[in-house]
Amino acid sequence: MTIATLLAAVAEEGEHGNVALETVGYGIVAVIVFAALALVTASYRNVANRHAHKADAYAKAHADDVQHSGHGH
Repeated sequence: MTIATLLAAVAEEGEHGNVALETVGYGIVAVIVFAALALVTASYRNVANRHAHKADAYAKAHADDVQHSGHGH
């Protein structure tokens, strides 16, 4: 058996089914991962407003620490 015949036999053996169906699993895994990341991101929604009373208390306690100079310097 020559190398060309061997390669032709391997190529024939490798052709099977629908390649798109073989890769569906990757898409499913990607959708699951992105959904999990979306849930994590959504869980941080409105966190600042949950602790607004702490932010107000801190701002009142440290009002004198802020330096008021022009243009953010």
